[in-house]
Amino acid sequence: MNRTARLYALVEELRAAAPRPLTVAALAARFEVGTRTVQRDLQALMAAGVPVRTTPGRGGGWSIDPAMTLPPIRFTADEASALAAALAAADASVPYAGAARTAAQKIAASLTGPASAAARELAARIVALPSRTDSAVRDAVEQALTDDMVLRLSYVDAAGRESDRVVEPAGLLTADGRWYLIAWCRTRRAGRGFRLDRIATAVPTGERAHPHDLAELLLGSAGAGAAHPAALGPLAPVRSL
Repeated sequence: MNRTARLYALVEELRAAAPRPLTVAALAARFEVGTRTVQRDLQALMAAGVPVRTTPGRGGGWSIDPAMTLPPIRFTADEASALAAALAAADASVPYAGAARTAAQKIAASLTGPASAAARELAARIVALPSRTDSAVRDAVEQALTDDMVLRLSYVDAAGRESDRVVEPAGLLTADGRWYLIAWCRTRRAGRGFRLDRIATAVPTGERAHPHDLAELLLGSAGAGAAHPAALGPLAPVRSL
C-alpha cells in the first residue's frame, strides 16, 4: 500500500472506531508498518486539516471527529478532472484559497484508480500566473464575511485614486475572472463593489455589521443580473438574486 492510499485508509480506520481512540501500535499492526511511519502519517493528516487528535495517557490514542469529516465519495474520472480544474482556479487571488488548498490535499489523498490518474494528468497541464491580491486583504475579507464584521478599507479605483472606506460586507461577486466584495459603504451611504485586487488594505474594526441583502445592494449596478453559480445550487438557500 502506497502512502496516499494508507493516509486515506487511516482516516477510514479512525472513522470506523470513532469516538473510541486507537493507539499508534494498533494502527501500525493493522497496516503492517512501523509505529514511526504511522506517527508521521497522523501528523501529516493533522497538518492537512483533517480533524484527527491525540489523547495522552492510559486509554488514550488517536481519534477523529466524525461530525467534521465526509464519508467516502467515489469520483468518476471526469468528476476528478473537473475538481482539479476548479481547484486550479482557486489561486491566492480568490477568497478562501487557503481552505481550497487543504481541500485539494484531502481530495488527492482519497482518489484512487482512474480518477486519480485523470486528475493528476490534468493538473500537470494547468499553470497560473502569480496573484496580485494581498493575502492579508483576502484573509480580512474572508473573516469579515464569516463573522459579519465591519471593515475599514483603503481602496484604489480604476483611475488610481485612493480613498478610505468603512464598509459592511454582504457577499462576494465573481465576474470575468475578478472577485468583488459587495458591501454597504458607510462613506458613500450606498451599496458598492470593491475589486479585491484594488483593495490596498483591509482592517477589521471589531464592530458587528448590520445585515444587508446582497440582491438589493446589486440593484441598479452592472451586477444586478448575477445569479448563484450552478455548482453551488445544492448549497445555496432556495432564493434568487
